[in-house]
Amino acid sequence: MSVEPSQLDDLTQKVKDLHKKLDIGSLKSQVSKLEKVSTSPDLWQDENHARSVLQELSQAQQTIKDVTELEKSVSDLRSLLSIQKEIKDTSLSPEINTLYLKLLSQVEKLELKTYLSGQYDHLGAILSVHSGQGGTEAMDWASMLLRMYTRYCESQDWKYQLVSQSDGEEAGIKSATIIISAPYSYGYLKNEAGTHRLVRLSPFNADNLRQTSFAAVEILPVMDDTVDARIKPEDIRSDFFRSSGPGGQNVNKVNSAVRIKHLPTGIVVECQTQRSQVQNRESAMRMLKARLWKLEEQKRREEMSRIKGKHHVPGWGHQIRSYVLHPYKQVKDVRTKVESSDPDSVLDGELTPFIEAELKQLSKFH
Repeated sequence: MSVEPSQLDDLTQKVKDLHKKLDIGSLKSQVSKLEKVSTSPDLWQDENHARSVLQELSQAQQTIKDVTELEKSVSDLRSLLSIQKEIKDTSLSPEINTLYLKLLSQVEKLELKTYLSGQYDHLGAILSVHSGQGGTEAMDWASMLLRMYTRYCESQDWKYQLVSQSDGEEAGIKSATIIISAPYSYGYLKNEAGTHRLVRLSPFNADNLRQTSFAAVEILPVMDDTVDARIKPEDIRSDFFRSSGPGGQNVNKVNSAVRIKHLPTGIVVECQTQRSQVQNRESAMRMLKARLWKLEEQKRREEMSRIKGKHHVPGWGHQIRSYVLHPYKQVKDVRTKVESSDPDSVLDGELTPFIEAELKQLSKFH
């Protein structure tokens, strides 16, 4: 393969489009403002605000750096092509091809960021898995899904924390929640919300019969200080108890686990895996804030449905993907029709083709 001038022109245009879509000019202005805020002596008086500022600054700087380096690399590639043409030396072709394919991959990766334009897409994510119909089978399936998502997080180098887990009686989990502290993780994962279906030969049945199990995945954004979801102290009731889940020796000896109930809505959240009561309460409050936001979003969508008519949004209660391990091997996304004949790889965290396809499909409708 040899890179044609027309291919380089297409690549150059894609980089220009990225520069425009990511609004690099505005990002540079944003960086200047955030740098001034970050050097303020009062910044760390509010730790949450300080972390939010530094995270936003880091995201903006990284995007500018990625696009700037991409523009320079495309320019270098053009120079290499000119040199090759001038000296008529085909020995440069392998180097040129390698660089071209690398740049094409970088462009595609950055293009995904342009699809993450939702109001909360830049935030971290709260991911919960709940077992559905199918008893012990479903609880085992829920634990498999939890592992799949934690493996995906590890492949993306995203930090995550298990904050709550309710184990099944025989195997698996009834439910579990992790908080993912990575920029844009909510934007990437939000379309994973919904019902996931597993078909396999039952390992819990003496007759080894084929079994269908369901588990539900819920994705919420980790709210930062820019989100208006204030919680009045008089509207919550906190209970403290001993943890029954993982988290080290200390958590099972003292009342460090926290359960918070929001009295006006009846929403209950709990966190039991951190070492201290303070840490558990902080995580529980973040989860409560996210659930209150979700409640308001549901009300808003219901109102829009009344105005615009019925609209189906892929989400909670809708089957989004099937994982078949018997009588054949296949993972198929109901929405994008993306398939894989290697379910073992998918269950080991290889979710990128599914996540990217859904982001690209949804971008066509916005």
